Amino acid sequence: MRLLFKKGKQRELIKRFKENNKLSWKQLSKILNSKESKLKTYYYEASLVPDSIYKRLDKNKEFKKYIIQKYQNNWGQSKGGTISLGNTKEINFPKESKEFAEFYGIMLGDGNSNKTKAYKIGTYSIRIVGDSRYDQDYLINYVKPLIESLFNIRVRIGKFKNQNACFIEAHSSQLVNFLENKGFKPGNKIKNQLEIPLWIKQNSSFLKVCLRGLYDTDGSIYKLTNQNSYQINFCNKNPVLMEDVRNSLINLRIFPSKISKEKDLYITKKEEITKFLKLIEFRNSKHFNKVKMWNL
Repeated sequence: MRLLFKKGKQRELIKRFKENNKLSWKQLSKILNSKESKLKTYYYEASLVPDSIYKRLDKNKEFKKYIIQKYQNNWGQSKGGTISLGNTKEINFPKESKEFAEFYGIMLGDGNSNKTKAYKIGTYSIRIVGDSRYDQDYLINYVKPLIESLFNIRVRIGKFKNQNACFIEAHSSQLVNFLENKGFKPGNKIKNQLEIPLWIKQNSSFLKVCLRGLYDTDGSIYKLTNQNSYQINFCNKNPVLMEDVRNSLINLRIFPSKISKEKDLYITKKEEITKFLKLIEFRNSKHFNKVKMWNL
């Protein structure tokens, strides 16, 4: 028997039991006789928790009132339900790290998470889009391996017809739900006012690489016309994120301009550009090739 809880309550139940008993994930997996990777799918609510595990977690039945529905173990396969337990591919759930922080920045820039629920079927995916003329190398040879390494998931490469645009994407309800629990809500990023999460802001090493991901996707570097000087620009239409990026740079002692037209942020002074290139750097070849060419 599998149990469907009110949103957030399955996670709360597991978190409370783990913290109250001061258990590591490894210790918890032994107590519950379940693989650590599987436990995390329950924790991130990517899979329904079995009744047998629930009974061990909630001996006083305090969370019983949050159970919405009960399903037979083969329900997802036999009924074609939106929560398919039998066909869900296990992925890796990474710990907070520099690699994950950089991926998060990339997603805040050119990424999107999609969750579409419908009768008997659901679509869950992430997609990162770039210019096929300039971003293809970065997406295929840097971002794609990064995602595959972090989540142990297959990443597909695609291109839009009659457009100078390419993309990489991965399909997984577990991945979409995991990112949502980390603060990256599916749907319109501007409407959702996505921002740099606290776990990144509070760690300077994470913050630097998150900003790198943002600037690799939504940033640019260029030489000013008829001048022997340069400028780094960040452009994004999410006002919450723009404030986040500006404040994050200042916290790292890099001083940019004020936000212009609610969507542009500039780094112009030579010493500030030098600090940016030293602390944050670029990984997108369309940027770092310019830096190398200009010997910045």
